[in-house]
Amino acid sequence: MKEYDIIVIGAGAGTKLVTPPSKIGKRVAVFEKETPGGTCLNRGCIPSKMVIYPSELMRMAEGTEKYPVFFKEKPVADVTKIFKRVNEAVKSDSDSIPIAYEKNPNIDYYPKQVRFIAERILSDGEETYTAKHIFIVTGTRPNIPDIPGLKTTPFWTSREALSPDKFPKSLIIIGAGFISLELGAAYKAYGSDVIGLTRTDVLRTADGEIKKELNKHLPFPIESHYQIETVEFKDGLFFVTGWNDQGKKTTHSAELLLVATGIRPNTDDLGLEHTKIKTNVSGYIQVNDHLETTEPGIYAFGDVIGRYFFRHSANFEGEYLFDLLYGKKENQPIQYPPMPEAVFTHPQIASVGFTEEELLQKQIPYYKGVNPYSSSATGMARMSDSGFVKVLVSKETEQVLGAHIIGEEAANLIHQILLGMYLKAKLDDYLGMIYIHPAISEITRNAFRKVKEEKLKGAK
Repeated sequence: MKEYDIIVIGAGAGTKLVTPPSKIGKRVAVFEKETPGGTCLNRGCIPSKMVIYPSELMRMAEGTEKYPVFFKEKPVADVTKIFKRVNEAVKSDSDSIPIAYEKNPNIDYYPKQVRFIAERILSDGEETYTAKHIFIVTGTRPNIPDIPGLKTTPFWTSREALSPDKFPKSLIIIGAGFISLELGAAYKAYGSDVIGLTRTDVLRTADGEIKKELNKHLPFPIESHYQIETVEFKDGLFFVTGWNDQGKKTTHSAELLLVATGIRPNTDDLGLEHTKIKTNVSGYIQVNDHLETTEPGIYAFGDVIGRYFFRHSANFEGEYLFDLLYGKKENQPIQYPPMPEAVFTHPQIASVGFTEEELLQKQIPYYKGVNPYSSSATGMARMSDSGFVKVLVSKETEQVLGAHIIGEEAANLIHQILLGMYLKAKLDDYLGMIYIHPAISEITRNAFRKVKEEKLKGAK
């Protein structure tokens, strides 16, 4: 049996527990059955944003007549070259990871599937391994719904959509979460005829006012509350049949079908039944406030624990574990700062903290300020006809409980509020600072002014 100080299962966010411990003399083994770098690098946030950004350049040329600015010709994207560049860049980054590990005498990289065969013993089918600390960072994969006919068709998941063998003239997307909205917006901008179908609301868990605004400005048509009956692939076309929200039976057809209906954890092939490690009913690994599983000495973090599904949250958890076990955390439980999220669709969306619906459900008193992009000097310059910043402030502490933005640069705008939440800033702190005029951040300031107005009205 090979013994290490650390074993890491998953070379995505798991890399946070590979190189840093090796630099302080720990012997580390890392196992990865797919390409190193994980979902984010290979099949998620990085390639998707590389695909999305050029599509945003395409969108900039739309509707410019109102300024008035005229383009003599419609922009044309060489989609084949775009995807080729994206995949070459991703492959280069991924290939560099094991090369770097090979140069480090304290790291052994195994491009293999590994499973537990006993409580603290792993096997790749040939050799066995154990370590003082074992970290499970195996992430998630697309969840494929049980729709009659679907699994016998050559449908896409996000993996194929980010590395297509051909660009479709038409595309049906099942699902309306962030993957659907991001990739659908990009494909639409590049010239594909896109339609989305979802059995729930679009962006189901978002703040209600965000969803309402998004539905007014969808990047491509989406039929919500659509119940799919069957999927068929015939003569080079997909046919999706179901009932719309009016109870009418319809059939949609397209060259390709993208299934983006959520994710499931990669825990069903780890041999967890040979350990004391427990999962919840959805298969996510249960951990305590120190990210330790129900098997002492074995930890899990990232998507596989089902708390947050962002690379930035997984990185935070990995850095916490390094400090806890090899640094100066001194057995402190993990304390998450405000956790932001963004959807890089069109229009862009960013959120942090509670939605208004959650505050109402929890009966937490709050002030609300909503300010449209158009009510600012930058909005006037951009002739904005959509988008807003919404802030929810505690009546008790006057600290921000939640913030939700839809519109241009939303993912950047949210950071000003995020920093304030991290520093426990109060309403007067946001209003006391000086904002550059006429920068886009004035939209945020004006939202806080609306909160102040609501507070003063309540005081009368």
